[in-house]
Amino acid sequence: MQFEGKTVVVTGGASGIGAAITAQFAALGAKTCVLDVVHCETSDVGPHLSLMCDVSDEMALKDALSVVYLKLGSIDIFVSNAGVLGSMEGSEGIGADTDWARCWSVNVMAHVYAARALVPDMVKRGSGHFVTIASAAGLLNQIGDVPYSATKHAAVSFAESLAITYRPSGVNVTLVCPQYVATPLIGLTEADATDVDTLLTADDIAVATLEAIAEGRFLVLPHPEVQRFAQSRARDHDKWIKGMSDLRARAVDTFGDARPERFYRLL
Repeated sequence: MQFEGKTVVVTGGASGIGAAITAQFAALGAKTCVLDVVHCETSDVGPHLSLMCDVSDEMALKDALSVVYLKLGSIDIFVSNAGVLGSMEGSEGIGADTDWARCWSVNVMAHVYAARALVPDMVKRGSGHFVTIASAAGLLNQIGDVPYSATKHAAVSFAESLAITYRPSGVNVTLVCPQYVATPLIGLTEADATDVDTLLTADDIAVATLEAIAEGRFLVLPHPEVQRFAQSRARDHDKWIKGMSDLRARAVDTFGDARPERFYRLL
């Protein structure tokens, strides 16, 4: 796939992985739009359009997409990247109802709302690409953040359903499941990833994502070890649970807690 002249929308594109993906698309000649709850400066080199939008609000998302259609044309590639962590409050990160509601609305329903708005038109045109940025937690688990882990599992399942249902109609679907990435979401900078094999940068994820889109691939695992972990989980789930429990215990011994943003140091 050539990206020059394509209209690309990236949610959560003001920082982190979303910003890196937007920049790489813009550098390849795409017309880029960022949707985020914070303002993002636009320029001639991208993003070309920035709209403040809470993507967990279906009507707000529809209104924003209408603006994109008017200003940039039909949307060729939609990158549903916006995501949130749980608060890690309460009993071992299980979370309060408000925490679950926030994770569910952003990590799951934002993908659903976007697909409802975009997929019918893509089917009609016989082309289009829907990209879900999920997490390795959706294939494995995120120790210490139950709402995040459970909702990322749901996001993975939703992306699979889209691919199964709509790929025959010409709509490509790509699912990206990175493990630990040095982004503001977990309080890290690109410098933190220097010489740390288990920690990638946002640019690393962007490169892997654009390559997969160009090749029409579904599953993207920027951390190759995730495939091995997932296969171990499938082979012997009980053994995998014990291993994850041991990893949690090691985190508590090492750091005094099991907060997710430090686990990359143990892998």
